[in-house]
Formats: sequence, structure tokens, C-alpha cells
Amino acid sequence: MAHESYVFPAVFEKSPQGHYGVFFPDLPGCVSMGDNLQEAHKLAKEALGLHLWGFERDGEDIPEPSAIDAVQSEYPGEVIGLVEVSMAALRSKLDTRAVKKTLTIPYYLNQMAEKSKINFSQVLQSALKEKLGIRE
Repeated sequence: MAHESYVFPAVFEKSPQGHYGVFFPDLPGCVSMGDNLQEAHKLAKEALGLHLWGFERDGEDIPEPSAIDAVQSEYPGEVIGLVEVSMAALRSKLDTRAVKKTLTIPYYLNQMAEKSKINFSQVLQSALKEKLGIRE
């Protein structure tokens, strides 16, 4: 089941040049790097989101994140941090396919809305986002 957000532990490895490589022990292949710790965290968040979105898109199960103390034990001396990603915002950016829906509304609402040149799709999208608590 897809969640609205995920938090995974990440290992931040400092290079001799001062850059940080980042990887997620629970997600092989999900890696990133940055010139400093702040940039590395930002880019790790992007990498995590894209990686998890790929799992969702392909219908694959997303693994449970390891406990941070277990990761710290496995990688002593490394900087371990938690990286959180909001999937709702990411999905809205990446999956922009349109889906046609048929709906029924009262005749008088249709007449009033058309007279006011209201964009039905835009209103429905806004109402659904509000109802679902999606903030962009």
C-alpha cells in the first residue's frame, strides 16, 4: 500500500575532498552526493522520492525502513540521518497523465457553471486535493 510520506535512514559518507556520498541501505541503487552535508541531504531526498516513485509506478513493494540504530551499528563512524519524502507532492509533479472521468451534476449547476465559464476539470482537481489534504 502506498503511503503519503516515507522516512528512511541514509548513510552520509564524507570524502577526503569534503563531498558527501549518500546511500540508503534498505534501497540498493538509491544513491546521491552533494558538495556539503546540506546539499547532500537535499539531493538524497530527491533520490529517495524518485526511487520510491519508481517502486510505486512498477507495482513493487516498498521495503520497511531499518531502525536508525541498526544502521548506525552496521556503519560505525559514518553520519547516519533520516530522510523524509512527501509522495503526494512528488506524484503530482511526476505523474501528470490525464484520466477522463464521467460524472453527473444537476442541470441547473451545469447551466450556471457554463454561463460563468468555469473550468470543470480545474474545480474538480482543486476540490479533490482539498478533500484529500494534498498541499503543493
